[in-house]
Amino acid sequence: MSPSERWLDRDAGPVVRPYAMTRGRTRPAGEGFALIAVVAATGTPPGDRLRYAPEHLRILRRCARPVPVVDLVADSGLPLGVVRVLLGDLREEGLVAVVPAGAPAGGRPGAGVLKEVLSGLRAL
Repeated sequence: MSPSERWLDRDAGPVVRPYAMTRGRTRPAGEGFALIAVVAATGTPPGDRLRYAPEHLRILRRCARPVPVVDLVADSGLPLGVVRVLLGDLREEGLVAVVPAGAPAGGRPGAGVLKEVLSGLRAL
């Protein structure tokens, strides 16, 4: 098998192991990312500071609008651990911020959340 054939799967295309994307890291730097945490780009331009893989850029573009971590995982096709490490890199550079799901910027729940809670209470 030639070296170029080792990195190509006939059905799947190029094969890159998850540890190669994360440079062997299995956890993000700093605080972890809950599945339901909402991630959003901060609007800070990456400039020359972003020295990462194309997957970082894809995740950053997807974060242009707030998106739950679980949706990033589903959309990217990457394992959860890899997405968390890549998000940690972006957070360290100040390119993304994490807001708990359901918590609007003002800190008060929106009308939709309150209606859902009221509906749930009535169902009890």
